[in-house]
Amino acid sequence: MKTDIRHLHLNPQLLVDIRGLNIRFPHANEGKPLVCGVDLSIHAGECVALVGESGSGKSLTARSLIGLAGQGAQIDAQRFDIEGRSALSFRERDWRALRGAFAGLVMQDALVSLDPLRTIGAEIGESVALHAGLRSRGERSARLRAVMSDVGIAEPERRVHQYAHELSGGLRQRALIASAIAAGPKLVIADEPTTALDVTVQMQILSVLAARLRDGIGVLLISHDLAVVADIADRVLVMHRGEVVDSGTTENVLSRPSHPYTRQLLAAQPSAQSRGHKLASARMVTDARGASGGRESTIFREPLPARPAPSDELVLKVDAIGKYYAKRGAASRNVFTALDDVSFDVRKGEVVGIVGESGSGKSTCANIVLGLATPSAGTVDFLGTHWNGVDFKEGARHALRTRLQYIPQDPLSSFDPRHSVQQLLEEALFSSKLSKHAVIERSVELLEQVGLDAGYLGRQPSTLSGGQRQRVAIARAIAPEPALIVCDEPVSALDVYVQAQVLDLLGSLQVRLGMSLLFISHDLDVVRHLADRVLVFKEGRVVEAGKTERVFVCPQHAYTRELMAASRSLRGSDRPLELMRA
Repeated sequence: MKTDIRHLHLNPQLLVDIRGLNIRFPHANEGKPLVCGVDLSIHAGECVALVGESGSGKSLTARSLIGLAGQGAQIDAQRFDIEGRSALSFRERDWRALRGAFAGLVMQDALVSLDPLRTIGAEIGESVALHAGLRSRGERSARLRAVMSDVGIAEPERRVHQYAHELSGGLRQRALIASAIAAGPKLVIADEPTTALDVTVQMQILSVLAARLRDGIGVLLISHDLAVVADIADRVLVMHRGEVVDSGTTENVLSRPSHPYTRQLLAAQPSAQSRGHKLASARMVTDARGASGGRESTIFREPLPARPAPSDELVLKVDAIGKYYAKRGAASRNVFTALDDVSFDVRKGEVVGIVGESGSGKSTCANIVLGLATPSAGTVDFLGTHWNGVDFKEGARHALRTRLQYIPQDPLSSFDPRHSVQQLLEEALFSSKLSKHAVIERSVELLEQVGLDAGYLGRQPSTLSGGQRQRVAIARAIAPEPALIVCDEPVSALDVYVQAQVLDLLGSLQVRLGMSLLFISHDLDVVRHLADRVLVFKEGRVVEAGKTERVFVCPQHAYTRELMAASRSLRGSDRPLELMRA
């Protein structure tokens, strides 16, 4: 999918040329730069990727290219040229003229980025009206539909009248890309454009960006997904604590990393070989000489505590559940099928993974298991007790409610923003009927179990990093000592190393507490690392189920094979790439 700019243009235009970029805020980081000494250049038809952990300065660097570094940002550089002009002297009107016309921005969460009160047509049409230079309504309308078709939005005549919430995640992301390129910019800045999308939709979005590269547009890609970077980027800059610590062609950086931090990122990726081991402990060791005569790198990991084999005791039994919705304004016989005849079970101490594309019914199934939605057909039993079914009432679940817990994808949106960490944990411990002093002691114990300490009790969720919030969410989930935790994409928005820490934590706690996990994820590498068995969902049905390695190595269903083919795993072995030679 990569585009070689040398084959597109003999002398590709230099769109961005920055040397020694420093960005600081007077009242942050003790006045020290948050971005320090960064060199960045982007040519037409080239994809440059910025990778690194949360807070490394990736997004801040990217936003500085369009004058959106933030209020109070102080920017200095030896050179800061945008399309041949020095941007250090730009005023706000210069930046406004630049946005949309020269550079388009694609954000991570399209549902948040798109205006919920405007149709997709109005959203994309704004860029066309402001920057495309088309005067007549007919020309603008034709341009609008053409750009929607260019990014793969079928039936643009119908989609222009829809709102963001009426589209799937993939279509929303395509609409966001359409809005960014509608005015024909020379540069697209894509900030985590595929995070939280399933592998098939990720592939579609990357194909859209690759098409823009073939058209000669430059792309600055910000991503924590190294597989995505390997798939599309020509060059990579690895950022750590505001500095570029590794850079070069994608092949060189990912196959011959020169900096310890880059090697740590690569080693922390989950894989088939990482099962039963701590991802965050991984280190890449370069041998003196390999058989081929070159130096070879191998990954070493510490083992997780030994986990007993799952018992035959059933924790959860899902029997032929279905969920059907009457289509709005349609006859009662015309229904949408979210789930149809889904059956599976979870045994004590077992991890069952659920994978499938957006809209396949994964989250609907999770909501029914949690008792947050009522199935239209079928039943759910939990710990040998009837738990959910048609006309089942919440009161009947009361005695077992604390034994079933949930870890969401975005803890910040599920926490009460007015509550401190202490209040969040006290709420989770309410059913324990402990004294005030005992609740505080237990809260500290829970924090220590997830790698935090008592100092976090007084913190607000908004002051925590993504990894810290996810640890608090895990502490809340394990507080009542549950038999089963439903994990719905709990690591999809985390950078590689924080993801590794959270997965290690879940693995260690599962061994210690003997709990079961129902783990929903679009990341096949994560599921392969963690799960004992896998269920593959498509269009509301389970199309394949079995032991993890059997499903991954020898998939039986055509859709499962399609998923595996679409997954851009960097590792088929403990050598991150076949080119791992030094």
